[in-house]
Amino acid sequence: MSYIEKTLSSEEAIQSTFKLHWMAWLRFVGWIVLAIPTVGITLLAALYEYLRLKCIEQAVTNRRVIFKRGIISRHTEEMRLDSVETVEIRQSIWGRILGYATIVVTGRGVSDVQLKWMAQPLEVKRAIEQVLEQNQ
Repeated sequence: MSYIEKTLSSEEAIQSTFKLHWMAWLRFVGWIVLAIPTVGITLLAALYEYLRLKCIEQAVTNRRVIFKRGIISRHTEEMRLDSVETVEIRQSIWGRILGYATIVVTGRGVSDVQLKWMAQPLEVKRAIEQVLEQNQ
């Protein structure tokens, strides 16, 4: 069971989960490729990178936006939907060409939740905004 599923409150439901773009996996692939000339020494780095990426969870529920990362330790960023002011897409030239971006959900004050390496960023933004509209 995922962290997000474990932390749902009563009457809270996951509306959408978000996947990482394949570009987020390039560092993992790089470590695997380096394992060949280094006779497998970099496989530990590749294993760490694999676990780091597999332990990232990103979702929107009917009450909050959630970002969780961490293999053994855990770091979470959560924002209640009633605090959200803007949902932005930050996309570089390469992001436009390859189809990835960072989604920044900004709330009241200086708080924000950044969802990095998002595949299909326009659909992610649309999913968050649909949940926001439903809650108003």
